[in-house]
Amino acid sequence: MGIKRKLHRHLIKLEQRDGVLQVVGGNSWYSYLRDPYHLLLTVPWIGFFAIVVGFDIFLNAVFAILYLLDSNAIAGIKEVGFLEAFFFSVQTLASIGYGVMNPQTLYANLIVTLESIASLMLFAVITGIAFTRFAKSSSRVMFSHVVTIHDYNGIPTLMFRTANERKNNILEARLRVYLMIDEITSEGQMMRRLHELKLVRDHSPIFLLSWTVMHTIDENSPLYGITIETMERLNAQILVSLTGVDETIEGTIHARHMYSSSQILCDRRFVDVIHIGKDGHRYLDYSHFHETTAV
Repeated sequence: MGIKRKLHRHLIKLEQRDGVLQVVGGNSWYSYLRDPYHLLLTVPWIGFFAIVVGFDIFLNAVFAILYLLDSNAIAGIKEVGFLEAFFFSVQTLASIGYGVMNPQTLYANLIVTLESIASLMLFAVITGIAFTRFAKSSSRVMFSHVVTIHDYNGIPTLMFRTANERKNNILEARLRVYLMIDEITSEGQMMRRLHELKLVRDHSPIFLLSWTVMHTIDENSPLYGITIETMERLNAQILVSLTGVDETIEGTIHARHMYSSSQILCDRRFVDVIHIGKDGHRYLDYSHFHETTAV
């Protein structure tokens, strides 16, 4: 029974969702139950506060029981019960010390010493994890819902859009695009392979609003001669990875997106989102960001 349970822990389920191969339960907070540090970094804020409060109550309850082992441990109150010992522990752990209750035996002072050490460790860990959660860089990068393929300057070109929703500068933005497909070796072994798609422009010194990403499908392209039907048969996916430096927080940000073969549209192009207003100024209209039209 133990061996089966161990094998089950090493079994990772993969399934396709909207044509994209994904790990079931992957990158979710509950997948880190055996890794407390990552659990506290990924659990929602309400869960984080619940864990902190729950552990604080548990720790104070443990010390309250320790204080009750000595009937004369706490002075300043006539009758010491669990609640009195619990709130004395709360005051000690939080370094409040109202001056009403105080330890009066060697045993009680030893427990107070132990609790003060636990307090230093607890608040240091909680403060560090809370700061890490706040300091984590997050991106607000939008990707078009679909990918298009049509002739551009007479050559078939794969295109998609990305936009910076924060409308601040992302410095030294860099894009990497990969084709992921199932391949069968000459020995009959199936492997999931990644092929990099070279971009017309994979780097932008300042990424402010919108960026149309293009890959030329020529003889050197992994997509050359591959039809949409072939891509579906090979479980093809297009992986997009964007990195850059957020000018506001001066930290590195990462954004990732995945396209399935069903999201690739042939002989269509994106609707232009930039137009000239009556006042002569240029305007960017995000309401048409995901729209396409026939070539």
